[in-house]
Amino acid sequence: MTRAALLVLADGRFPAGGHAHSGGAEAAVKAGRITGAASLEEFCRGRLHTTGLVSASLAAAAALGLDPVTLDEAADARTPSPALRTAARRLGRQLMRAARKAWPHPELDALARRFPKGAHQPVVLGLTARAAGLGPVDAAYC
Repeated sequence: MTRAALLVLADGRFPAGGHAHSGGAEAAVKAGRITGAASLEEFCRGRLHTTGLVSASLAAAAALGLDPVTLDEAADARTPSPALRTAARRLGRQLMRAARKAWPHPELDALARRFPKGAHQPVVLGLTARAAGLGPVDAAYC
């Protein structure tokens, strides 16, 4: 069951809104930092080793059961751009809506009450993984 949950949670078709966010690629194109396949690859690798690593760590920590409010504050502190903070919270809210239907869990309900406008997406992802019976490594990979 847990591997099936991992496949569902990691699937880009899961209705969590992540498919609609580029992580700043459009802005990088406009600024001339992405001009073709090679610079897009560099951009994606850079995101993976910076933002991706932070997001994976936050998701793993949430899956372990660390305090989601503290983790959300940590995500805020590590996201200097107000636009990216807003996007992360919007994605978290969208994921929360789908997760609560797929894997009802009191921790998800409590987080939704604490953050009605959405917690950061990696924190919600970690709690969702936990609700689905997945561990921290699975949450980090997602």
